[in-house]
Amino acid sequence: MKKIAIYPGSFDPITNGHIDLIKRASKLFDTVIIGITQNSKKSAFLTIDNRLKGATDALIGIDNIKVMGFDTLLVDFATAQNAQIILRGLRAVSDFEYEFQLSGMNKHLNPDIETLFMTPAEQYANISSSLVREILSLGGDISSFVPTNIEILLKETFA
Repeated sequence: MKKIAIYPGSFDPITNGHIDLIKRASKLFDTVIIGITQNSKKSAFLTIDNRLKGATDALIGIDNIKVMGFDTLLVDFATAQNAQIILRGLRAVSDFEYEFQLSGMNKHLNPDIETLFMTPAEQYANISSSLVREILSLGGDISSFVPTNIEILLKETFA
């Protein structure tokens, strides 16, 4: 049986930290699906189409990934894609409580799907999409936090 993992998030925008996790996960699973959704608790900076295209372009060269949008429960999306694993990144201890709660709820909704937590490489531990957007809005240099195509997209969107 093929091992399929879903790495869900709003990816608003996708960062070098996300990409590092995706590259590492692609070595562990037959397929990694990057599931991009609109987070109902946040208003997105980039449109879903821009996030899908930006992530697809940023991940060129990683053969066993798919970038897809979804607007359903994560476990329903995972089931529809035949995924057995949900990947979640943990940057800091503060992420754990929320992610643990989500993991428990997903397990309750579908006991056949496991959650796997991955930590970022040290150089990406402090990168978040919201910090990238804030740095950009204040005129800072975001080039070390996102791929070039995303930097261009963000600057065009911000202007």
